[in-house]
Amino acid sequence: MNDLQAYLKGIVNNLPETPGCYQYLDDSGTIIYVGKAKNLKKRVSSYFNKEQQTRKTRLLVAHIRDIRYVVVKTEEDALLLENNLIKRYKPHYNVLLKDDKTYPSIAITTEYLPRIFKTRQRGKRGAVYFGPYSHVPTMYALLELCRELYQPRPCHTNITKEDVENGKYNVCLDYHIRHCKAPCVGKQSHDEYMQNIEACKEILKGNTADVARKMREKMTALAEELRFEEAQEIKMKYDLIEKYRAKSEVVSSVLHNIDVFNIESEEKVAFINYLHVTNGCINQAFTFEYKKKLDETDEELLTLGIIEMRERYDSQSKEIVVPFHVDLPGDMVTQTIPQKGDKKKLLDLSKLNVKQYKFDRLKQAEKLNPEQKQTRLMKEIQTDLGLPKLPLHIELFDNSNISGADAVAACVVFERLKPAKKEYRKYNIKTVVGPDDYASMKEVVRRRYTRLKEEGKPLPDLIIADGGRGQMEMIREVVEDELHLQIPIAGLAKDDRHRTREMLYGFPPAIIGIKPESQLFRTLTQMQDEVHRFAISFHRDKRSKRQIASELDNVPGIGPATKQQLLKEFKSVKRIKEASLIELQNLLGITRGQKIYENLHTNDK
Repeated sequence: MNDLQAYLKGIVNNLPETPGCYQYLDDSGTIIYVGKAKNLKKRVSSYFNKEQQTRKTRLLVAHIRDIRYVVVKTEEDALLLENNLIKRYKPHYNVLLKDDKTYPSIAITTEYLPRIFKTRQRGKRGAVYFGPYSHVPTMYALLELCRELYQPRPCHTNITKEDVENGKYNVCLDYHIRHCKAPCVGKQSHDEYMQNIEACKEILKGNTADVARKMREKMTALAEELRFEEAQEIKMKYDLIEKYRAKSEVVSSVLHNIDVFNIESEEKVAFINYLHVTNGCINQAFTFEYKKKLDETDEELLTLGIIEMRERYDSQSKEIVVPFHVDLPGDMVTQTIPQKGDKKKLLDLSKLNVKQYKFDRLKQAEKLNPEQKQTRLMKEIQTDLGLPKLPLHIELFDNSNISGADAVAACVVFERLKPAKKEYRKYNIKTVVGPDDYASMKEVVRRRYTRLKEEGKPLPDLIIADGGRGQMEMIREVVEDELHLQIPIAGLAKDDRHRTREMLYGFPPAIIGIKPESQLFRTLTQMQDEVHRFAISFHRDKRSKRQIASELDNVPGIGPATKQQLLKEFKSVKRIKEASLIELQNLLGITRGQKIYENLHTNDK
C-alpha cells in the first residue's frame, strides 16, 4: 500500500496547474470517476487531504489505483470535456443522469418538399429538430398553428424535383379539403412552399413576433395595392398567430434567447429544470434527474446540468437565469440572479416546474413501493425532531374520563407508521381519585415502561403525548427522573375545536414547524385520532357496563346466564319482579324459580 501511495503522490506532484479533466481508475483499469478543474494539481490534491474528506470521498479514494488527466486550453473546454467523458464512460462515482423518458419533438425534413411532423426519435439525418416538448399540448398547438397558416404537405410520399417536373403526381384529397396547396403538381410554387417552411421554422424557434410583423407588413402592402381579398387572407393568418402569441407569451417579448435553470435537491437525487425563452415565450421546457454519488452540492449539480442541457439542445444563449451563482467561465455566458421583474417570474416558474416534477416522481415511486413512503415520513420526523435514529417504533398515550368517573387510559403502538393493534394496551386508572389527567398519565406511563424494563422488551424510539407541555412533562418525569430511560418525547397539541394544531418537542418544549397541508402532518393527525378513538372506546365500554348493572346482580342465585334469560323473557327488572311464582318456575324450574322469587320479594320488604 505504501508503494501505491508513493505512486499516486508522484502523479499528483507532477500535475500541471492548468485547466483540464482528470480520471481515476480502479485495479481493473476501469474509470471510476471523472472531474474537471481550473487547476488540475490543486483540485486532485484536495482528494488526498484526509481532513477534507467525507465518508463517500474516502470510499472513492480507497479504490483509486491510477490517475490520468487531459490538459485543455480553457475552463469552458474542461467543462465540455468532463460532460462528454461522463456520458461516454458512466463512471461509478459520478452523478448519474436519469434520462429514461423521451419527450416528443417536431421534425422538419430536408427533402425537396419538406414535411413537418412529431417524433420521439431525434438525431436521424435528413431532418431539423425542435423541442423536446415536456408539455405535449404545446407541441400539438404549434403543429396545428403551422398547418393552419401554411398547409405543409401531410403526405408521406417521397417527392423529388425530377418527378415534379415530369408531372408524375396527381392532386389528392388533401388538396380538395384545403389541407395542402399541392406543390407536387405545381399549384403552389417551390419558392413559396420553402418560404412557408422557413416561416414555420421561425415559429418553432419562438420568433412569432417577427413572423407576425412580416405578415402585417405584407397585409398593409396588399391593402395599399387595393388587393383586399389577398389582404384579408393574410389578416386571418395574422389573427391566428396573434391569438397564439397571447396564449403562449408568459413574460415581456423583450426577453429573447434566454436559458432559465432551477434545482430542487434531496439527499440522494436532484431535479433540474431547464426553460428556453424566445421573445417572451417558452419554446423548450425540460426537467431531468441526477442521482448523487459523492454528496455533490447544488452548485456542482446545476453546473453539470447547464452544460448538459445547453449542449444537448444546441443552445446559443448568451444569458442564463439561475437561482444562485454557478462555477462557469465568465466569457462563456452571462449569469443573472434576478430579485424581481420578468426574469424573476421565469425563475419562479422554473422552480414551480421542478417542484411538480419532483412531486410526481415521488408519488409514482411510492405507488410502486409503499414502504418508501413510510421511510420518507419517518426520515422527516427524525430530521425535524433531531432524533438519534429512525422512529420505527412509536407509542402514543391518551386519557379519558367524565369528571373523574370511569377513568381509563390507552396506549397505541405504531410500527413503521402502521398501527400494530396487537400491541395496543388498555389501562384502568387505579391510584388516582377524581379528574386528574396529569396524575393518570404518570400512572399509566409508569406501569407501561416499568413492565417493559423488567421484561427486557424493546423500548419505543419515540413517545407522543396526546396533549401539550403539561402531558409531556408528566411523561418526562416518569421516563427520565424515575425510570432513568432515554426516550425522545413529543406532544401533539390541539386547538379549541379539538383539531391538531402543532407538534412540540424538547424541554422546554418548542413548536416544530410542520406545514398543516403536508403528508407528515396528516399522518401525525391520524395517529393522534387513533389513540383518541381507542381511549374513548374503552371508556364508553366501561361506562356502559357500569350503567347496565341492575338489582339482579345482588340477588343470590342469579348469575350472568340466568340474568340474560330473565331479561330476554321479561324485558326489564320491573317486570321480573312483577312476575308470579308460576311464571318464574315455568322459565327456570321449580326449585330455582322459587328461590329467585323469594329473594326478589324479600328485598322488596
